[in-house]
Amino acid sequence: MISAMKRVVILSVLAACAAACSTPRQAERTPVPDDINASFLAEDADVDRFAARWELESREVYAAREEILEAIGLQEGDAVADLGCGTGLYLEPFANAVGKDGKLYAVDISPKFVYHVRERAREAGLDQVEMVLSNERSAELPAQSVDTLYLCDVYHHFEYHEDMLRSIRNAVRPGGQFIVVDFERIPGVSREWLLGHVRAGKDVVRSEIEAAGFEFVEEVEIDGFEENYFLRFRRP
Repeated sequence: MISAMKRVVILSVLAACAAACSTPRQAERTPVPDDINASFLAEDADVDRFAARWELESREVYAAREEILEAIGLQEGDAVADLGCGTGLYLEPFANAVGKDGKLYAVDISPKFVYHVRERAREAGLDQVEMVLSNERSAELPAQSVDTLYLCDVYHHFEYHEDMLRSIRNAVRPGGQFIVVDFERIPGVSREWLLGHVRAGKDVVRSEIEAAGFEFVEEVEIDGFEENYFLRFRRP
C-alpha cells in the first residue's frame, strides 16, 4: 500500500515530467557558425586569455560599463542574472548594485568560466553571487527568480534561440526586465568579421524576443557605443 505522502510525491514527479515533455523544443539549430561556442567549451580554454581580450578599455561594453549599469537601473535588494557572464566583467558592478540583500546569478555555458567567476566572487567576499552552469537550450535559472536578466554580446551565440528565450522568460518575474546588449549588424556598414559572426540585425533580434512573449520598452542610447546597441524588454 502506498502511503498518502508517497502518492503525493509520485504524482508531483509525474506532473513535472509531463510538463517537461509537453514543453516545445526547437527542432532545428539556429543558423549560427558551427564553432561559435567551441573555444569557450574547450578543455584547454585559457580563461586569462579571454579576460585579457574582454576586460579592456578598447571594448565598448567594458569602457561603457558604468553608463550601462546606470541605464539598467538595478536597486539594492534586486535579483539579477548575468547570462553569459564570461570572465566576470560585470561581477563586481552588479553585486555591489544589488548589495548583500540582493542576488546575482552569474550564468555561463563554460565550466571554466563558471569556476573562474566563482573563485573571483569568493576572493572578493561577494556572498550574494550564485554561479549557474547553463546549456545550449536553457539558462538553468529557477522560475521567476530575477527582476532583471542581462545579456551582453551573447544573443548572437544562442544555438537554440527559441528554447533559450523560453527559459529566459520563465526566469524573469512578471514586470521584470530583460536587457539585451549586442552588436549591430548592418550590411555595408558593419565590419566584415561582424557580418560573418553575428547572424541577425537588431530588428530581427527584437522581433524574436517579442515573439517569445516580451514587450519592447525602449532602445537606450549609450554614448560609448558605436557598434553595440542596448534594448530593454519587459515580461508582462
